[in-house]
Amino acid sequence: MEQKRTKGKNKSRQKTWAEKFATPKQAEVKRIEKAFADMPEGAMMLIATPQIIEDYIRQIPKGKKVNLKTLRNDLALTYNAEYTCPVTTGIFLRIVAELNYEQFQTGKPLEEIAPFWRVISAEMPLANKLSFSKDFLAKD
Repeated sequence: MEQKRTKGKNKSRQKTWAEKFATPKQAEVKRIEKAFADMPEGAMMLIATPQIIEDYIRQIPKGKKVNLKTLRNDLALTYNAEYTCPVTTGIFLRIVAELNYEQFQTGKPLEEIAPFWRVISAEMPLANKLSFSKDFLAKD
């Protein structure tokens, strides 16, 4: 009797935050076919990347906070889109936060990590998904 082979990746090990961040992705602007979240049917939507999100965050000056809506609007304008996907933005923002927090935990100075706390507030639903305390989000 022949054994059935399974296709796909080994699911026993989850990717690290660094692996998720480094997965090759290209930003993509596409027209959405159906209304989705705050975007109407036919709108041009940016699907960013973790690197794009991190680059944006690194440009936020100390002492300034940027809300998610502003981040999404700014990225859409930069990439000639009308909107930025809220789902992938949230996923990529978490990847950036978790990766940079890990880097801080392993000795990288606070001044050298992306200041994700300037976008993620303790009140956001995303804050509940993070692997670290919301207290860390109270930075400048």
